Amino acid sequence: MNQPQGQRSRKDLACTAAATAWQKAFAADLQRRVVVQGEPFVVAQADTPHEIFHAMDIPLVTNQWWSAYISAKQLSGPYVDAMTDAGYPENGCKYCSLGLACTLANDPRTAPWGGLPTPTLLVARLTCDCIQHVFGQWASALGTEFFPLEAPAWTRRDPEWFLRSNEHWEEVYEPERIALLVAEMRELITLLERRTGRRFDPARLQLLMERINEQEGYIAEISRMIGEARPCPVSIADQMPNTMIPQWHRGSEWAVAHARRFRDEVAARVAAGVGAAANERLRLMWIGAGVWHDPGFYQALEERLGAVFVWSMYLPFAGPQYIRAIRGRPMDALASRICSMNEVLHLPPWMNGWMVSEARRCGIDAAVILVPPDNRLSQSGTKLTRLALETAGVPVLALDADMVDAQNWNHDAMVASVADFLRGAGLA
Repeated sequence: MNQPQGQRSRKDLACTAAATAWQKAFAADLQRRVVVQGEPFVVAQADTPHEIFHAMDIPLVTNQWWSAYISAKQLSGPYVDAMTDAGYPENGCKYCSLGLACTLANDPRTAPWGGLPTPTLLVARLTCDCIQHVFGQWASALGTEFFPLEAPAWTRRDPEWFLRSNEHWEEVYEPERIALLVAEMRELITLLERRTGRRFDPARLQLLMERINEQEGYIAEISRMIGEARPCPVSIADQMPNTMIPQWHRGSEWAVAHARRFRDEVAARVAAGVGAAANERLRLMWIGAGVWHDPGFYQALEERLGAVFVWSMYLPFAGPQYIRAIRGRPMDALASRICSMNEVLHLPPWMNGWMVSEARRCGIDAAVILVPPDNRLSQSGTKLTRLALETAGVPVLALDADMVDAQNWNHDAMVASVADFLRGAGLA
């Protein structure tokens, strides 16, 4: 299907350019270490304990980052077609399988880096039925091993988990679930040490966890400022890169320093009364992963309707889900961070309880939910979250579209859908 290419977003912060420049340099260095020098590296899902790899100085390619990277280069269509041609169903989850699709396409001329070389391991939590199949077959195609992490059921249903997660994480996330992940992480460390010759240092993990707490504390400050400030000082076009790029490197000296710089720049804009839009009239909430192939979508209605996307999950998620009182137990604290990362973002009552609270905190006028038609995890809690938000007085629009597959996305049509929805709700 032919559609207008995605549009670039406007960046208002100096630190945004610094973050993207740093990530570009990091990607080039990662490519050099992995492709040219042949260092051992890992491909892992976003909801896995990246801190283990960082503490062991093992290069990491995050699967969702790789998918977004492919999507931003407008390559998702040909790679999805390659999967279909290979006999895979058309309705597979694109976000998790686009890396596999790139491998199956086997076209070094178009693939980023000429395609991924063989990783030491693939690592993922079994958060939905497709993960084991996708990563198992990807490992086979790459000639490596898949290390799965369990995702056991969460028996305690606490819609206000975010109020106690920093200090009372063992109670919130349940001792048995934490203990299981700690045991699996120890198995992962043993395997990594055997495969790479690198050694895990518990003291280094402790220091990393302390730095992560500092980094996420700055991000939590920004989240509070944005919720309170009128007008919103920065739209999610600036929030996403300044939150997620440091998040891929959490606990590093650069990431901590950048989070502090981000905090200071947002604070300066709040103090000066500077807003993301010249005439903010509507505060919008974006629920779901970013539309990585069309970042300009988020700012398309700022000037026309004064509609500003002030909220996405990435920035406000940092405080409750990453900050931990370590208490000399860095492995357990890390496990509590990881063992429910997807659940609180996608499953009721945790998802809808948190998002209703966030909508109230930030003065949200309306919400837009991304509903990828082929991504079961991203669909799981959306209907109940929509109902909860509407019950709380927040109108909700659901967009049937994919975060990395642009084949059924039309920028003008999607912007028009949001504008019509706001008018129909009596907001514009």
